[in-house]
Amino acid sequence: MKHFPDLPPVWTIGAFVLSWVFSQVLPLVSVQSFGLQLLGLAWIGIAVLIVLWAALQFRKSKTTIEPHHTPTALITKGPYRFSRNPIYVAMVLSSAGVALWCAALSAFIPTVVLAIVLHRRFVMPEERLLRETFGNDADAYISSSKRWV
Repeated sequence: MKHFPDLPPVWTIGAFVLSWVFSQVLPLVSVQSFGLQLLGLAWIGIAVLIVLWAALQFRKSKTTIEPHHTPTALITKGPYRFSRNPIYVAMVLSSAGVALWCAALSAFIPTVVLAIVLHRRFVMPEERLLRETFGNDADAYISSSKRWV
C-alpha cells in the first residue's frame, strides 16, 4: 500500500465499487424499487452539488483543497457554515446514494466503513492542522460548528 493514493475520492470510489460487489455477491436483503434507485440518484446529485459548492469556497479563498496540505485560509462560508466537513459529508451521502441505487442492505456496509475511514484518516488530522495553523480562530470555528451535520 506504499503507493496507494491516500485521498478521499479514492476511498469513496472504492466504497462505490464495494457497494455494487456486495449487492451482487452478498445482497442480504434486496429490494428492487425504482423509487429507491431514484432516491439514490438524487442523493448522488445533491452530493455533487455540495462538493462543487465547497470547492468554490476553496477557490475563492485561494487555499488548498488537498488533505494533508497546510491551508492558507480558514473557510467558514458557504457549506462550511453548516458543517466543517461538507465534502466528506457529500462523499458519505453519495456512497449511501450508490447503496440505495444498488438496492441491497449489504451495499451500505462500505458506506459505514467509508465514514469511519474519512473520520479517522482525514477529519481528525485536519482539525489538528487547523488548530495548529489558525489557533484561536480555528478553535472558535470548531467550537461553533458541527463536525459532520
